[in-house]
Parts: sequence; C-alpha cells; structure tokens
Amino acid sequence: MTHDQDIETLIVAAHALTRVAALETSNETPAAQWRTLTILRDHGALRIGELARLSRVTQPGMTRLIGQMTEHGLVEKATDAADSRATVVGVTPLGLEALQTWLLQLTAALAPHFDDLEPEEWEALRTTADVLTRKLDRTRTAPVAGTAEATR
Repeated sequence: MTHDQDIETLIVAAHALTRVAALETSNETPAAQWRTLTILRDHGALRIGELARLSRVTQPGMTRLIGQMTEHGLVEKATDAADSRATVVGVTPLGLEALQTWLLQLTAALAPHFDDLEPEEWEALRTTADVLTRKLDRTRTAPVAGTAEATR
C-alpha cells in the first residue's frame, strides 16, 4: 500500500467512524453546526465568509446557520474591529459546552466498537491520533488565507 492509499484509507475510516457515531447517538443536529463550533473553538472568532469557506458551505448557508446558532446562544456576532462594516462570529460558553457534550456522546457511542482491541492496537490508535493532531495543529496555527495576517 502506498502512503497516498494509507491517507485515503484513514480519511474513509474517519468518515465512517463519524457516520456510525452520529447514527448511534441519534443526534438530529446538523453536522455543519458541530463543524462550525469546532472551527470557532480552534480558530477563534471569524468573519462569516471565512467560516463558510473553512466549513465548506455557501456563505448564505452559513449566514442561515449562524442565525439559528445565535438564537440558541451557541455563537455571538460582533463588529469586526478591523472593519466596522464586517461581522465576526465567536463561540459562546454555551456553544463550547454543547460541543463538549456532543463529543462525549460520540465517544460513548463508539467505545463499544473498540472494546476488543489489544494493547498494541490501542497504542497504534494513540500514535495515529497524536500524528494527526500534530499535523493538523500546524494548519490551525497558520494564518488563514485571505486574512490580514496571511496577506502581510
């Protein structure tokens, strides 16, 4: 198997894992909401256009989603300090709490699927998670394309 095939297998397995977890938790909340809260948690407050790009939804779709999430107290909107015509969105403490609760539900739903793993398999999962976290942390801390930091 090539490295590219290994990465593909990992991506497909991760998608399957999240689908199984979502089905087993019977959570009706759109995946876009959890993805948006995670992005805001990891990147901080963002403009709606940038949030839409990172979440891979249209700007009108993100505007609708942010409206719903604001009504539920999960996010808050504020004027962009750098451009008073623009709005930035940030996650609220209630949004972070909801995200954490959902992550715990996902973990609980998936735990039975891993009950029979051997210690070396747990170590392989731990190593894989560490590698992914390390690699993805680089993208989280890099300036987002189109932001003032990225264009300096």
